[in-house]
Amino acid sequence: MALRFYFGPSDGALSQKAYREVIARSMEYPETNFLVIVPDQFTMQTQKELATMHPRGGILNIDVLSFGRLSHRVLEEVDCREIPVLDDTGKSLVLQKVQANLKDQLPVLGGFMHKQGYVHEVKSAISEFMQYGLSPKDVGDLIEFSKDKAALSRKLRDLQTIYKGFQEYIQDHFVTAEETLDILCRNLSESKLVRNAVILLDGYTGFTPIQYRLVRELVRVGAEVTITLVIGEGEDPYRLSGEQGLFYLTQKTVSDLERI
Repeated sequence: MALRFYFGPSDGALSQKAYREVIARSMEYPETNFLVIVPDQFTMQTQKELATMHPRGGILNIDVLSFGRLSHRVLEEVDCREIPVLDDTGKSLVLQKVQANLKDQLPVLGGFMHKQGYVHEVKSAISEFMQYGLSPKDVGDLIEFSKDKAALSRKLRDLQTIYKGFQEYIQDHFVTAEETLDILCRNLSESKLVRNAVILLDGYTGFTPIQYRLVRELVRVGAEVTITLVIGEGEDPYRLSGEQGLFYLTQKTVSDLERI
């Protein structure tokens, strides 16, 4: 159980250094699982880089995963037969049905239902609420906070209505992709893949609240978690420099990780 940071510039050298260490240690400890977790769009590129850099041209005990792929691997491994996951297409279809049923309760957004891109934008908003752990009640607090901004307040009220209807519709039938990380957190300790694994998180500038909970569980279950974060030479990653600082996001991420 350990948490380490790799700090460096954003020129690619930071990731390369971390990858070289993972490769060297994977060869020294062939019985240990090494997990490299990167954003979804970087998984194939990272696999290629690791295979190219590896002296043996292969990465047998190194798995390159995203958070989503890690969820799939672990829940399959522990035979977790929870409610089916609702993908983006399914989410859009559910939202269309929910909004059609609630059209009379949506004075602002109801008239936009059939416009191109509208469902996608609503789906993005709902996904953001879920990623940041906001319930319909929390959205109500946002409405109260923005009551002096009438247009924003009315839109938020419609979004709250849609969000509540969406959750009621899928309850006990589906979970969303955002909720799978919570399910993963509950089952992570049963995974042989993760238990006592050496884990590298690379390519992230920060994490959502649900991702922070997962990182906390990875630190608890794994042997070691290393996180790469970009920062400039001479900057102190352990001291918040103010929101206008160039590397404030890195410093805040470090602060949040140390807190959890």
